[in-house]
Amino acid sequence: MNKQDLANRVADTTGLARGDAARVIDAMLDTITESLSKGEEVRLVGFGNFVAGVRKASTGRNPRTGEPMDLAESVVPKFRVGRNLKDACNNGAGEIGSSGV
Repeated sequence: MNKQDLANRVADTTGLARGDAARVIDAMLDTITESLSKGEEVRLVGFGNFVAGVRKASTGRNPRTGEPMDLAESVVPKFRVGRNLKDACNNGAGEIGSSGV
């Protein structure tokens, strides 16, 4: 499923116009991105948590030459899955509904 498919499903589920649903999704993604860039955690109870984690500096290899190279410490986005989402995936729920996630 891509972003357009997601917007279509949100529109069908909520009765919003497709364009409005797409704007809501864009606003949500922008807000999550902005929060993570500020080092804030975004918690969606039952669904999961978005966090900005630190990847320590390390030594890697250049894929073309095989030569070792230093990789600087960096901040990377991470997602920790919530219980309801995990349970829905493991149970093959198909539809989660508003009472689940």
